[in-house]
Amino acid sequence: MHTDPIATGLLEVGDGHRVYWEDSGALDGVPLVYLHGGPGGGLNKGSYRGWFDNDRFRVIGLDQRGCGRSTPHASDPTYDLGANTTAHLIADLEALRTHLGIERWVVTGVSSGSTLGLAYGRAHPERTLAVSVMAVTTTGRAEVDWITEHVGRIFPEAWDEYAGYAERAGVGYRRGQGRLVTAYAGLLADPDPLVHRPAAEAWMRWEDAHVGLLQPTTSHSERPIDYQVAFTRLTAHYWSHDGFVDPPLLTDPGALREIPVGLVHGRRDISGPAVTAYALHRVLPRSRLVIESTEGHGGPLMVAAWRQLTCDLGLG
Repeated sequence: MHTDPIATGLLEVGDGHRVYWEDSGALDGVPLVYLHGGPGGGLNKGSYRGWFDNDRFRVIGLDQRGCGRSTPHASDPTYDLGANTTAHLIADLEALRTHLGIERWVVTGVSSGSTLGLAYGRAHPERTLAVSVMAVTTTGRAEVDWITEHVGRIFPEAWDEYAGYAERAGVGYRRGQGRLVTAYAGLLADPDPLVHRPAAEAWMRWEDAHVGLLQPTTSHSERPIDYQVAFTRLTAHYWSHDGFVDPPLLTDPGALREIPVGLVHGRRDISGPAVTAYALHRVLPRSRLVIESTEGHGGPLMVAAWRQLTCDLGLG
């Protein structure tokens, strides 16, 4: 199995951005693009390359704008968040597809990468062989309010600290008055490191509490501070704007109705309940849904199901 990158590069995509990409697997295989989560999570060490059939797929990954090895990095206090929206990321994918000489590809994504993958498929069905996503989210308002506020009913101690930090930060937030994600978006966008760094750390402690329920070895709060700032700044930016997906994917799936779509989710995903994946399945007649009963926001059984579903849809 060919998991090491065969080629890498930095692609100029406009607005002063250069996007890091890497190519692996079988160069004569079916093209597949992988979209990481976060937003702002990056490709990291490239473990995703082992999740697909590298003997039959040409596997392409990229660090989305503002994170990983792409430049500029969202941890920079002067970073312009206005040039980072879902429309920009879709345009970057089209630029990369054209750069690599790919006519059509299988679009895959995990967590927030599933939102981007679904949005890309809706925007460019003629370039999409299939969409296959895991830990499904559409970044709709109800989903964001759940993960930033309502899931606090399950983790009251951690949420009290998370919300309490915003209340003490002097941005006018009070529980029950306005959205917590909007308060954090303002704190994290502040160019002063004395403002955005502690806000990033408070957000990451909350992230660890709910995402790490079934994956206790996952710790965002122990990552380097530049990673924490970029991750939280981009996540809050997207979440406070409903993922920059308009119209919402659930109410207007558009061309996704005509595309093979694979949906893999964990029954025990506290951060993103399975209702979103199920609702998508209901409105996408060509979709296939797998709910893994023993896992949450990822896990080996989910990855195995995703790998098989991607082969079934992408290879015919």
